[in-house]
Amino acid sequence: MNSPWKNFVKLQVLERSSSIAVILILAAGASSCGRTKSVEARNAVVEIPTVAVARADTADLSHVLVLTAEFKPYQEIDVMAKVSGYVKRINVDIGDRVRQGQLLAVLELPEMTDEVTKAKASVQRSEAQVTQAQDEVRRAESNHQMVHLSYERLAGVVKTRPGLVAQQEVDDAQGKDLASEAQVQAAKSSMAAAVQQVDVSKAELGRFQTMFDYTNVTAPFSGVITKRFANTGSMIQAGTASQTQAMPIVRLSDNTLMRLILPVPESAVPTIHVGQQVDVRVPTLNRTFPGKVARSAGNIQMATRTMETEVDVQNPSLALVPGMYAEVDLTLNRSNDAVAVPVSAVDMDASSTSDGKVMVVTSENRLARRSIKTGVETANRIEIRSGLRDGELVVIGNRAGLQPGTLVKPKLTSMSAKEEK
Repeated sequence: MNSPWKNFVKLQVLERSSSIAVILILAAGASSCGRTKSVEARNAVVEIPTVAVARADTADLSHVLVLTAEFKPYQEIDVMAKVSGYVKRINVDIGDRVRQGQLLAVLELPEMTDEVTKAKASVQRSEAQVTQAQDEVRRAESNHQMVHLSYERLAGVVKTRPGLVAQQEVDDAQGKDLASEAQVQAAKSSMAAAVQQVDVSKAELGRFQTMFDYTNVTAPFSGVITKRFANTGSMIQAGTASQTQAMPIVRLSDNTLMRLILPVPESAVPTIHVGQQVDVRVPTLNRTFPGKVARSAGNIQMATRTMETEVDVQNPSLALVPGMYAEVDLTLNRSNDAVAVPVSAVDMDASSTSDGKVMVVTSENRLARRSIKTGVETANRIEIRSGLRDGELVVIGNRAGLQPGTLVKPKLTSMSAKEEK
């Protein structure tokens, strides 16, 4: 065999040897990879899952309903004038604090002054007529005494010496006696009428004086002037009828006590009672004020299915301003020293509002499913009335794939029932 052919044969042998070597290397690599995956699979089977748990603990739980309303003054009025007139002087302006009975404005009514003067003169005239009637009574009584004495004398003579005095004279004397007595009674009646006229004149004077006193406009209660409508010289109509469209002088608000009118839902009405203490949060001031349920409408509005309930809030420093919004926490249910867990740990039954289940980690770190009875529920916590003891661990979060009896590694979270107020 010549040299080229030998070289060709050697080359073919070398190529086959290389192919076999490559195949052996690939087979060895595949075998090694399979053994690695098998080991990892065995390790995965024996790995213990870690679950997030929370500890059941005792806490004071309360179901709180948050309602929003705006502050209104305890009382607010537009101060009107009782009589018509021009504003002679106004003593207050917006923002002034006034006391009950304080003079706010003075009206000018010249014609009313004349009426008062006329009424005083009428009283004086009536009193003079009483004096005159008293004099008439005294004169009539004196005349009656003289006539009556003359008649008695004649009557006595007739008894002692009959026939000495004519009967005609006796009858005339008796007639004059009766007439003078009637004059006394008439004078007394006139005097009584004069006395009554004095009372009438004084009543008329009192009426005019009362109307004149209305020219001084005073504050009906203590408060703050929130608006001023009139100025000096303004014409003010008497505010006795709405159709006159009378202009008020000022607006007065009692802001030392504020009202919150809350629309309480029908479901919460049975838990609301007068005197109940509530917390009133004012976001604008970033403060909380104590309040008290003072009154309620006592009926549910058909359109909204709510009942208007008023909460009074003391405001001595006037920090609260009418129109500010506030949030009120109404405690509907409360449970003290209750065993509680996070809401995320409970699976509620669809057919019941109080039945549920929890996944518990036992002392051997194995899972167990418990049936429970729930109570008060807040935003983060729920009361466990039965089925769970204080200190036990419950699984929180996703429980898909967890089966009772599984060995787990519990990881305690920072969620605690005591965080709930």
